Amino acid sequence: MNTTLKSILSHLTFYVLIAIISGVLLGHFAPHYGIKLEFIGNAFISIIKVFIAPIIFFTIVLGISSMGDLKKVGRIGIKSLVYFEVVTTISLAIGVAVALILKPGNIDRSQILIADVSKYAKQGSEGFSWLKFLEANLTIQILIIAIILGILLNFYKNKNAVINLLNKGSKFVFKLLKYVMYLAPVAAFGAMAFTVAKFGLHTLIPLGKLLACVYVTMALFIFVILGSIMKYYGLNIFKFLNYIKNEILIVLGTSSSETALPSLMNKLEKSGCSVPIVGLVIPAGYSFNLDGTSIYLSMAAIFLAQLYNVPLSFQEILMLIGILMLTSKGAAGVTGSGFVVLASTLASMHTIPLEGLGFLWGVDKFMSEARAITNIIGNAVATIVIAKSEKEFDETLYNEMVK
Repeated sequence: MNTTLKSILSHLTFYVLIAIISGVLLGHFAPHYGIKLEFIGNAFISIIKVFIAPIIFFTIVLGISSMGDLKKVGRIGIKSLVYFEVVTTISLAIGVAVALILKPGNIDRSQILIADVSKYAKQGSEGFSWLKFLEANLTIQILIIAIILGILLNFYKNKNAVINLLNKGSKFVFKLLKYVMYLAPVAAFGAMAFTVAKFGLHTLIPLGKLLACVYVTMALFIFVILGSIMKYYGLNIFKFLNYIKNEILIVLGTSSSETALPSLMNKLEKSGCSVPIVGLVIPAGYSFNLDGTSIYLSMAAIFLAQLYNVPLSFQEILMLIGILMLTSKGAAGVTGSGFVVLASTLASMHTIPLEGLGFLWGVDKFMSEARAITNIIGNAVATIVIAKSEKEFDETLYNEMVK
């Protein structure tokens, strides 16, 4: 067998890509079968979510306890939050700018079917609540518990014995995860077949302009903004994206960035980022550094304003960005996150009709892939930036792994 062909066939990426294409074809040509496969994608996401809590717990506790210097832990945390806020604000501004320039909301409303979004409007009208956000977000809860335990371990006399036990637990979890990831192609096939079967390719036509704007803006953010950040630190964004292509394809197939979280953390560690940095930045980033979600939220809000011919003043646009800077942080770990956060933002502004969410419902599934991919790339870049700034980055190892 040809060496190149053998190499391709040995990679999970190849099978995930084939599964995605097959799922789209089945959903389009045999929707009655595709619609029945929703459970496959959902089951895979549910399995992966089981691993997220223990992996975050192990990596953070081990990272902080092995770091020793608690001042360093605090410094990394503050530095990460500052970076998250700056980058997500840039992503919000880009989303607003592109929507204002390309005007995706100037479309024929008669071509769009309005879905029932009353439940989302009701949730959104209650407003954003940090307490509800913390209650619903398991990642944040585990993050807080792990940080506290990691700090306390530094004061425990027999901490080495506990660390050894935690190391064994961590290796066991990652070994199990390795086998679970072999199911990724099956999950991608089921998820894509259901999506296309339920909504149909033709439903993208009326909202094609918005969809195109979202994808173009995400690409602009990844290659221009994140690419510039990587270049500033002497790294190439294209080589890095090639290195994490498996994780990107898994996210594309499942429309969830959570499915690739454990694998991404493992790859970042193998490519030179220290375990403590990865353990602190990635989990926090999944709640506070959602670049793709921020772009989507800002573009969707402007789109609905244009759709309903609601003129927004410069002050109102600034207020929209300001509100989204806060509410976008609640987009993780909340059921129907994108819609709930967007609804709560619109409700707080009292200018854009909440019922406009119905125009987004049909194509939200297709936009969620772009959001999730941008989120995962944004968090990966953030980890590298923090690692380099803390001199916790092995560039020689990185160059060996990322070619």
